[in-house]
Amino acid sequence: MNRQRKAIIEANKVSTVEEFILGGYPQKVLIEGKTKDLPVVITLHGGPGSPIPFCVGARGLFPEFTDKCILVSWDQYGCGINNAKLSDDISINDFVNMTIELIKKIKKRFPQNAVWLLGMSWGSVLSAMVAQRSPELIDGVITYGQVLYQLMQSQETIDALMKSKAPEKIKAEIKAAVNSKSTDKKTVMKLSAAIKKYTYGYNNPNEPKAEVGKIIRGILTSPDYKFKDFKAIVMNGYMKNTSLITELSELDLRETLKNVSVPYHIIQGETDIVTCTNSIVSFVEESDNPYLTCKVIPNSAHIPGVNGMQAVFEEIRKLNIKGNNV
Repeated sequence: MNRQRKAIIEANKVSTVEEFILGGYPQKVLIEGKTKDLPVVITLHGGPGSPIPFCVGARGLFPEFTDKCILVSWDQYGCGINNAKLSDDISINDFVNMTIELIKKIKKRFPQNAVWLLGMSWGSVLSAMVAQRSPELIDGVITYGQVLYQLMQSQETIDALMKSKAPEKIKAEIKAAVNSKSTDKKTVMKLSAAIKKYTYGYNNPNEPKAEVGKIIRGILTSPDYKFKDFKAIVMNGYMKNTSLITELSELDLRETLKNVSVPYHIIQGETDIVTCTNSIVSFVEESDNPYLTCKVIPNSAHIPGVNGMQAVFEEIRKLNIKGNNV
C-alpha cells in the first residue's frame, strides 16, 4: 500500500471493517468516510456476485467519494471477502432481507445521518425492492443500469443484436432462445456474451475508460483483503448458482418503481441494451412520479466508464447540499 493511500485512510474519521450477521451469515463490511456527519451511501454492487469497484478491499481507493459520504461497501454473500457456496434455493428476496438488515445496523451506528442506497445493475433490483418494502429506512436511492423487466430479452435488445455484426449462426441461436422464452442461465449467458462482443451495450468505446488497472492493483494491496478474497471477486459462490439469474430474468419491477415513495434517481448509459435505456426513459416519463428521475449519460453504456462514474459522484455530491432530498 502506497503512502498516498495510507494517508487517505489515516485522514478518514470513519475507517473500519466490521462484521455483521446478515441472513444468518457473518459478513464483513467496509465503512469509511472523511467525517462522521456525512450522509451514508450503502453500495449494492452488480453481478450478481461482482463486488467491483466498491468492495471491502477498496479502503482508501475512492477519496473523491469518501470525502463526500460515508461509503459502506458490502461484498454480498457468496463473493469477495464473504465468499461462500450458494445453494439453488437462495432467492432475490434473501438478498433483499440481508440488505434491510444491513441498513438497520448502519442506521444504529449512524442514527442522525441520511442513508442512501447506490445500486449498480443487479444492485438496482435490491434498491428498488428495499424502497418498496421499507421506505422508512432510507432517504433515497441512486442507481446506475436500472433493471426494469425483460432483462437482455426486450425487443430493443434483440433488434440491436440482429443489426449487429454477429455471425448469422449466433443470430439464429439468439432468435431460437428468445422464441423459446427460456430464462435459464445458459440462455442468459449466451445473450450477455453476444451483447458484450457485438454491441456497445456493456461498454462504449467512445467513453474514457475507468482506471481498472489502478483499482485492481489497489484491491490486491488492500489491508483488508487476502488473495483468496481478491480471487473471489470473479471465481466465487455464484458460478454454479442458477436460481438468481433465472429469477432475475423473469423479474418485472415496473409496478415497484412506478410507486416508489422516496427520491429515486436513475442514471443510464446511452447505449445500454442490457437494461435498455430507451425503455427506462419512456417508463419514467409515463410513470409521472415526482420521486422518480432518469439521467442519460452520452457515450456511456451498462458498465460505467469515467463519465458514468462522474455522474454517480455528482449525485452523491448533491447529498451534501443542505435540504437536498430530491
